[in-house]
Amino acid sequence: MGDTGMDTDVVIAGAGPTGLMLACELRLAGADVMVVERLAQRSGESRAGGIHSRTLEVLDQRGVLERFLAEGELQPVGHFSGLYLDFDESESRHPYPLMILQSAIERLLEEWAAELGVRVRRSSEVIGIEQDEDGVTVGVTAAAGAPATLRARYLVGCDGGRSTVRKLAGIDFPGTEATMTALIGDVELPDLPEDYVWVRRTPGGDYSAIAFEPGWHRVITSEFDRVVDRDEEVTFERLRESMIRVAGTDFGMRNPRWVSRFNDAARQAAQYRKGRVLLAGDAAHIHFPAGGQGLNMGVQDAVNLGWKLASVVRGQAPESLLDTYHAERHPVGERVLQNTRAQSALVRPGPQTDALREVFSSLMVFDDVNQYLRHLLTALDITYPVDGDHPLAGRRVPDADLDASDGVACVYELLHTARPVLLDLCGSAEVAAAAKGWADRVDLVEARSEDELWPVPAIGDVPAPAALLIRPDGHVAWATADASDTSALRAALATWFGPALRG
Repeated sequence: MGDTGMDTDVVIAGAGPTGLMLACELRLAGADVMVVERLAQRSGESRAGGIHSRTLEVLDQRGVLERFLAEGELQPVGHFSGLYLDFDESESRHPYPLMILQSAIERLLEEWAAELGVRVRRSSEVIGIEQDEDGVTVGVTAAAGAPATLRARYLVGCDGGRSTVRKLAGIDFPGTEATMTALIGDVELPDLPEDYVWVRRTPGGDYSAIAFEPGWHRVITSEFDRVVDRDEEVTFERLRESMIRVAGTDFGMRNPRWVSRFNDAARQAAQYRKGRVLLAGDAAHIHFPAGGQGLNMGVQDAVNLGWKLASVVRGQAPESLLDTYHAERHPVGERVLQNTRAQSALVRPGPQTDALREVFSSLMVFDDVNQYLRHLLTALDITYPVDGDHPLAGRRVPDADLDASDGVACVYELLHTARPVLLDLCGSAEVAAAAKGWADRVDLVEARSEDELWPVPAIGDVPAPAALLIRPDGHVAWATADASDTSALRAALATWFGPALRG
């Protein structure tokens, strides 16, 4: 950091999937980063158990997806509140969820972060925040003689639903209270019937058992109108007793690896940024973990924020760019909270809910309904507010096949370095001229599209554009069918990547 008086550009609190993904994004973009984590080592807990399509695409865009595919298993079906959904293979190269435990996800992300030079300081918890015009001083618990304060330009809280950073920053966390309690754990279930279907609803609640690896099951019990104090100790015996209450048996439950608890409380930070403090992942939003959306939303928060924060700390873009993080991601969080509240209501026991599920299930046979619910989970249809009326504007870019002189086979290969890409598909001299002012931070690529039509979820196939500007997070900042007029392109370049080079 030279003589700036800063220990690092960005301090990230929390070494979970969101914090580690953000750290990798910042390093790829050339920012210095330090992750502080209160735990001495990874917990080994596997709260999340899968990665959805859009997150798989994000990992593919960074060239690390194969690491995750090697340790997981693609699942050709998904569900909305336990009601099965069909996936559309035409919408993405990665249409199916990948079943992979969070413990493996965290290990793979930490290995990648180490390769990129991310510093992770464990046994170190944030205990104080003081902002000023130039940066933020972060008080941390000292470990092995390390400094008790860190100085950075920005602090990002990725420290979970009970985020210390959020509380110290004074950011409100409004929402709805819990109405149920769920217990979760990885255990052996020797007496589970061979014909068991993964989830069962009963008058007392519901229970599920999913085999992630031979001999072990992820079990979850949910009991409605039973809310316990959040500080009540979570034990294996409580999990076993809950299974007996709900299922009438514990299926011989034994040898727990870990147990935990969650509920259907749904809260969202009133603001994702307050000065030099930002929030991402569970620190910004908590909800009922229906459909496995939490980890995925956190990773996508990180990918949206990373390149923007790096551009600001490197002096390439104005600080106002950070305001687009809240503007773009807060509505996404609202949507997830709403659909998980609906899913929580749909699993509540009782004859009224049984009737509602039957009606809901009958509607899901219609393609439009199935598609709508599928997109709520996969996030493939997320559109950010950008200027322009092209069908691709604001949407995630499809991974179209390309014929490029440098051998690039598809669009996502262009994003491995996490830099913005101006993709010229028509050999336009006007596009090349416009790109010169941003040559230091935007890659100009000339290629030809192998596909005349590009699939866009929720819209359908659209003609391949003449040119498009792709942000590092894979969303389209500008696209056109006619590359002769580049005034809107120059405006988009300045909006998202700062002023043009002088001269």
